[in-house]
Amino acid sequence: MSDPAKAIRIGTMVKANGGGLDGSIEAIVDKGFESFEPFFWQTTEGQDLAELGKRARDAIGDRDITISTIGMFGNPLEDQPLDRDTLEGWKQCIDNAHHFGADCVAGFTGRVRGRPIEESLPQYRKVWSELARRAADKGVKIAFENCAMDGNWQSGDWNIAHNPDAWELIFNETPDENIGLEWEPCHQMVYLIDPLPQIRKWADKIFHVHGKDATIRWDVIKEHGIFGKEPFVFMRTPGFGDSNWTDIISELRLAGWTGSIDIEGWHDPVYRDALEMTGQVHALNYLKHCRGGDFVADAV
Repeated sequence: MSDPAKAIRIGTMVKANGGGLDGSIEAIVDKGFESFEPFFWQTTEGQDLAELGKRARDAIGDRDITISTIGMFGNPLEDQPLDRDTLEGWKQCIDNAHHFGADCVAGFTGRVRGRPIEESLPQYRKVWSELARRAADKGVKIAFENCAMDGNWQSGDWNIAHNPDAWELIFNETPDENIGLEWEPCHQMVYLIDPLPQIRKWADKIFHVHGKDATIRWDVIKEHGIFGKEPFVFMRTPGFGDSNWTDIISELRLAGWTGSIDIEGWHDPVYRDALEMTGQVHALNYLKHCRGGDFVADAV
């Protein structure tokens, strides 16, 4: 019998820049991850993505590990050289997702730099309507991560899909069924938004989930507020933050959601550097526990 627990897989992100994707996968392929999300930062660096996808799948071999989503993070709405590289990277990722076994490409919407969110909407509609059609022709979904990248409603450099009010705007501009979210609770908690109700409202638009959490320092907020010199929130690896991932996964299951929760590391202030993989493997085991633990077949 197949394992129904793996209708929601627990995996991790793997950097695809630098030409070492297959080696990075090989280094952690036997640590228990059930999925990988290879991701590029701003540029694919001219890599042959068809060949890269083949190498990634060869590194996985016959293990029960999937790649559902690949990431392309940058600002495809602007016109600096790296922005143009990002837009081209999105096209390459969409066209070559199948070589990885993926059916989703995720990243930032981009943004007209330094301007309020509403002023990015015309360029957003122009760029993403075209990319949505291209992706639909390939059977690919597009998922926007909900990270503000230190921006806000009035200004920012990277992304407009970081607030539920903005989701309403962008999905109105691009009502395409294959455009949705790469969602995680962390970025909503940074806004002091309760992430759980979002699952009930937006489940049909959540195409991929990042495993990242946050610790809110309420004592700092009460003494210093949220705009003072003391940090009021830390991004955390799951298992070390405030989110109840048992509830998160339960809500996803109740919504009929299937897919991968891929851990986004490299942000935890404690489990980093030499402790990075210690934290990620702890998160892997923690999320599997929150998923319900090992599958036990009904004897009846």
